[in-house]
Amino acid sequence: MPRKTITQSWLQQAEALEREAETLPVGRARDALLKKARQLRTASEMDRWISSPGLKPPDDLRNLAGDNDA
Repeated sequence: MPRKTITQSWLQQAEALEREAETLPVGRARDALLKKARQLRTASEMDRWISSPGLKPPDDLRNLAGDNDA
């Protein structure tokens, strides 16, 4: 059985939290579970993006700061 990646683990945790949140009434506890699930999904998306082979650094760092006068 292949090992799960951290991204797969985060997605499974997010799904479990979402299922648990569905069983709770509207309120702080439910909101906290949904927030944690969103954070885990965001982390998994960021990990996939950072790990993608197509990711490359910007050609000109000045463009990041909005300095288009150069």
